[in-house]
Amino acid sequence: MLKFQNKTILVTGSGTGIGQAITKKFVENGASAIILGRRKEPLEETAKMLEEIIKEKQSNATIKIFDGVDVSDEKAVTGMFDTLKSENVNLDVVVNNAGVSGPVTCFAHAPMDEFRSTVDIHLTGTFWTSVQALKVMKEGAKIITISTFFAEERPLEQRPYRFRGPYTASQGAKNRLVEAMSWELTEKGIISIGTNPGPVHSDRIYKTVYPKAASEFLRVSGFENLTPTEVESANKEILGLLGEDDETIKAGIKSAAQKLGKEETVLANLLNKVKSIAEKIQKNTSTMIPDQQFLSQEQVATTVLTLADDEQAKILNGKVIPGDRVFYPVKSHIRASVPKAEKNNFDGKRVSFQGELSDPRVHRIRSMIEEEGGQITDENVDLFIHFTRNIPNFSNLTELSRDEWNRLVDRFINIPAEITQKAIRHFVPGGSDDPRKFKDVKGRIVIIGPDLPAGKKISGHERAKVEVFRGALRPFATTVNQELSDVLKSNVRVFLILPGTVDGKEPNDENIMNTINYLMSDEAGSSSEVIFCPDETR
Repeated sequence: MLKFQNKTILVTGSGTGIGQAITKKFVENGASAIILGRRKEPLEETAKMLEEIIKEKQSNATIKIFDGVDVSDEKAVTGMFDTLKSENVNLDVVVNNAGVSGPVTCFAHAPMDEFRSTVDIHLTGTFWTSVQALKVMKEGAKIITISTFFAEERPLEQRPYRFRGPYTASQGAKNRLVEAMSWELTEKGIISIGTNPGPVHSDRIYKTVYPKAASEFLRVSGFENLTPTEVESANKEILGLLGEDDETIKAGIKSAAQKLGKEETVLANLLNKVKSIAEKIQKNTSTMIPDQQFLSQEQVATTVLTLADDEQAKILNGKVIPGDRVFYPVKSHIRASVPKAEKNNFDGKRVSFQGELSDPRVHRIRSMIEEEGGQITDENVDLFIHFTRNIPNFSNLTELSRDEWNRLVDRFINIPAEITQKAIRHFVPGGSDDPRKFKDVKGRIVIIGPDLPAGKKISGHERAKVEVFRGALRPFATTVNQELSDVLKSNVRVFLILPGTVDGKEPNDENIMNTINYLMSDEAGSSSEVIFCPDETR
């Protein structure tokens, strides 16, 4: 008997790429599969391939297609699982795989609707798929979520991922969601595991992510006599030519030159430059791996199959596997409490408060800043401070309605991002379209919260719920800050303050105030430290 015979799996985004490889691996081991995605044609082609495997293995497995299902679409996902429930289908394994590249550009230039869409697919799609899947899962079932090592952290280290702000925010939250669900689903006997496979061979990386990252480098740094806007417009026309034969490239360059009114040689040179930078990015990434080899999609599929093993799953419940096979050299980005500054950095500074201004903490911090000579205003601002407030009281994330979940995502991810972008555009008017304007401009943006829970007996579950959203803000702030400093060469900085302690001590507003004062200093602006835990003493 095959290992997963008489078992049923569901894989999101299973018509192509990694999702298809995972589904194939399970079907080869006897499983029935439910495949879904936005496009019908790839799913039908995948189904034909899977039917051939079933015939060869004589496993009597079945394949069911749900096309037109975007995991960010509440009604589509809910309807799919309602259909499965009405048909008495029980799922043994759900794999959250669906994802998109998102806008591959500096956050200052990223459209907010694309930011929200990326978060909706990666994070909310994972959450809602998992919650709805519970309708058709019994004790012993597994939820396996695929994320990325780029959003993961080590002690006192948080990794940036340039040009991937919404992607890193989503993935950071997703890793912590895996952990939170493991606490909440224990009573149901359902296991939650994550996997960060690292770089994987895929068309998305080679044809989308790396070329778009290379394009963004050239938009920022410049190319020949093209303006940043012209570089962007040209790249939109010619990027699809990468990997094509010489004749197709030549014809494509000619067509783009006529459309844009540019010389063919300029566009040909631009395409060659994009290609060389993309190849360099790929090479640099490979040096972070011990064997300098990206994983194949089949290897990722084998990993997921292993995690779905009953005994392995029990051992690994709540963990994000593998811990790391990638060495990503970065400076420290996380710091605990800072020494009390002798100098007052608020005197004469203009400060704008954002967020829920009725919060008592906002009033206390505002009063302290005014006592130190700061002026509260929304004009010619030197410092923007945004308070997210804290996680509201609720029992389980997995019991939230979609509206309740969406409000949390807005409060702790989308709204901080919108305010950050608004502040960046205040400091650098027109910088979104012309990155040259960022050079040497100064400004400060500070996001505060949410707090860790306080009290004598704080459960791991209580902390895990908060960490889902702190887990989004950490890679987001680190990524945006690196873009502002290393890519755009500005002195605009985004900092994140996370009050509270791991042992449940009450947050101290004076510690927050002292940290903000430090963040206004030139020393903070030249440091790599982005995330501050002012109540921690480690």
